[in-house]
Amino acid sequence: MSFVRTYSKPGVFAGAVLGALVVGAVLGIVARTTGASWLTTTLDQIGTVFTTLLQIAVIPLVFTAIVVGINSLRNLGGGKTAARLGGKTVLWFATTSFIAVLIGIAIGKIVNPGSGGVAAEATARNTQRAAEATGGSWTAFIEGLLPQNFVAAFAEGETLQVLFLAILFGAAAYSLGDRAKPFVDLAESLFEIVQRYLGWIVRLAPIGVLGLIGAAVAQYGDALFGALAWLTGAVWIGSALVLFVVYPILLKFVAKISPARFFGKAWTAIQFAFVSQSSAATLPLTRQSAVNLGVNPGYAAFATPLASATKMDGCAAVFPAIGAIFIANISGVTLSIWQYVGIVFVAIFGALATAGTTGWLTALTLTTGLIGLAPQQVALGLALIYSVNPIMDMARTATNVAGQIVVPAIVARGEGLLDDDVLRTPSAPPLLSDTGAKPQLA
Repeated sequence: MSFVRTYSKPGVFAGAVLGALVVGAVLGIVARTTGASWLTTTLDQIGTVFTTLLQIAVIPLVFTAIVVGINSLRNLGGGKTAARLGGKTVLWFATTSFIAVLIGIAIGKIVNPGSGGVAAEATARNTQRAAEATGGSWTAFIEGLLPQNFVAAFAEGETLQVLFLAILFGAAAYSLGDRAKPFVDLAESLFEIVQRYLGWIVRLAPIGVLGLIGAAVAQYGDALFGALAWLTGAVWIGSALVLFVVYPILLKFVAKISPARFFGKAWTAIQFAFVSQSSAATLPLTRQSAVNLGVNPGYAAFATPLASATKMDGCAAVFPAIGAIFIANISGVTLSIWQYVGIVFVAIFGALATAGTTGWLTALTLTTGLIGLAPQQVALGLALIYSVNPIMDMARTATNVAGQIVVPAIVARGEGLLDDDVLRTPSAPPLLSDTGAKPQLA
């Protein structure tokens, strides 16, 4: 899902962003060819203001999203059955995210989007910055994980430290139950405020993109457009591998479901996700697709909403891996082995931070923050990604939704909650809302 949904006509917003991309590129070319430094400076200032407004929300977004996400797991249902099912569901979320992020890294390394002339010039311009962002070791990772104090982590904008604190505080609040409810309610309120703020700022994306892309073209030339094409292709390839290779293998050998039957019953949901670019909007179809595959309606009733918020193999695993490599390449940064470990870490454990937010944006921000890319480098990458994001989001969201159906099917098979008679039935059973039946766990 995306904050641009706050527009009454998302297509108009996408058109405005693409239009800003074109105008910004033209202005950048003019600035580069005429040597108009004042134009380059103006474009850079516009982009910097937009980036600063976005960065203001990153730290509170990360902290509140993770605290709220962890405590939302309490709503899985009642009793030991729900706890067991919830645990297995989350475990499979992590397993498939691990596979997806490895595919993302592999495709990112093979396609290497953003490399070439752009990276060479960026390296020349950002030698010191690149050197600072390239380092990394396990010791440095541990030291960077632990804040000197609670306030310093937030004041200094240390994303990794805030992530660490959010997990600790979220887990502590979860363990305290009702005694921590005031804190969780406060976190939820702050979370909603941050989302609303971001919704307002993202409305300025066309202006921000104009400034950022204009300044980038003025500095690096038109080599960026080839980089965008490679980035988009890499995301589509990575998403397709997860959707049409990984999921069918898991379905056939773990869930014991024919991939052809799965796609036959889930294709409507996948297709709608592709067009709408929204996991939340697809949720009713996602749940019904799981039921059509024989998943117990009670389990499907809480597994698919949980999945729609936190199970995003496209947006939170494949894409952040490729996106981080892209941003590193256009910045002239060579990622270390520990930075790749960080990318995997975020894909597995950072999914909760995407709950109810702009999943791709939160995931990419967490990833780039953890591996130490400079804010200026990330800002340029975000500007470029925004320009082609609607194209990439179609493939990412389709993959997200397919995974949100696959995992409940796998868990249901293992728990004896998958009805093979329903699975073999060509026609879909009636919706729960049509029958008046209430979800019940077996």
